Amino acid sequence: MVKVVKFGGSSLASAEQFKKVGNIIRADEDRKYVVPSAPGKRFPEDTKVTDMLYKCYAEAEAGKNIEKSLKAIEERYNEIIKGLGLKLSLKEQFETIKKNFEALAGKDYAASRGEYLNGIIMANYLGYEFIDAATVICFDKDGEFDSEKTNEVCEAKFANIVRAVVPGFYGAMPNGKVKTFSRGGSDVTGSIVARALKADMYENWTDVSGFLAADPRIVNNAKPINVITYKELRELSYMGASVLHESAIFPVRKGGIPINIKNTNAPEDKGTMIVETTCNMPEYTITGIAGKKGFVAISIDKDMMNSEIGFCRKVLSVFEDNGISIEHMPSGIDTMTVFVHQDEFVEKEQKVLAQIHKAVNPDSVELEANLALIAVVGRGMKNSTGIAGNIFSALAKAKINVKMIDQGSSELNIIIGVRNRYFEDAIKTIYGVFVPEE
Repeated sequence: MVKVVKFGGSSLASAEQFKKVGNIIRADEDRKYVVPSAPGKRFPEDTKVTDMLYKCYAEAEAGKNIEKSLKAIEERYNEIIKGLGLKLSLKEQFETIKKNFEALAGKDYAASRGEYLNGIIMANYLGYEFIDAATVICFDKDGEFDSEKTNEVCEAKFANIVRAVVPGFYGAMPNGKVKTFSRGGSDVTGSIVARALKADMYENWTDVSGFLAADPRIVNNAKPINVITYKELRELSYMGASVLHESAIFPVRKGGIPINIKNTNAPEDKGTMIVETTCNMPEYTITGIAGKKGFVAISIDKDMMNSEIGFCRKVLSVFEDNGISIEHMPSGIDTMTVFVHQDEFVEKEQKVLAQIHKAVNPDSVELEANLALIAVVGRGMKNSTGIAGNIFSALAKAKINVKMIDQGSSELNIIIGVRNRYFEDAIKTIYGVFVPEE
């Protein structure tokens, strides 16, 4: 059996955390390939190494002396090396980084060094082979991730390597220039390596014991989710659940590889299993609730619009032409409503409204801002009746006005729109409907 294990920044913030990680890896011989993040915060007021690197590079761009900032970063790593009792020096690597910063090698290069250096330490600590992600994670000349080439390169590279450390977050373009994924991209690297190696399991270790059914900052003692499908995870991640980078789902999903979200500080906890499909039904009707604030609804009314061929296409093309992505689009016989991100829309609102009038000549167009969208997700909803009614009833009882409700054809999720100010109360209310207090 082969497991690819990824450890987040909080799991590798100090020598003490490194030791926990080492114990976890050594406890299971199947944990053969390790993907580390850069060191995160050691305490709440601390600064992540990636942010220190961004700051240092900004100084280089401004023509300032970077010695002091770079020395502070080096000291973070030396503290870990000393705490682990390793005979390792990163002096040569920091000299190279200094030269490349001063030569303005790019922000992606700067940000990637956090993972790169942590990977060297991790490989040295475990006695594993170090593989620079720039040699195996491939981006094309336009900076887009090249999945097929990465698979080929990884398969060839790992063919004769039994145990290795591959830093997360970055790769390289054909010309050798370092390219990073978006923040949180080490999750993506782990997923890519797991797929390329046809791993049996991808373990993603962080500082929480898996997914919770709701944001613990909103719902006290939110229940853990034991098993969740890729589809459910995708819905919840998109709507704000942030335990796993949402792009990390796709590579392992293609390979049918399960993901296990685990807690470095509580390795005995089961965590959350993320799987392609399962006959294991959730404990409650729903799997989880997540949401986001900051939407605006554009309601377009026109008598007989349902018989006007191309009406919706013409409206949507206005948003497309203005570079505005659409979140949801519930409609009726003579009305359609488009939900978009308010920060994307606000600067272009009058231009968009004018173009809608020109495109479809509506009877009226109304705007409603400061809305929140909440996703209620669960494979158990498919065979349950009265879910929407229960949500409406509970929200009405809590005096929360519902601005929109939209159920997907898969019956996997229901999207509810409320005013921003009711967001937290709505999530608590909906959670209370489906997850009874103990």
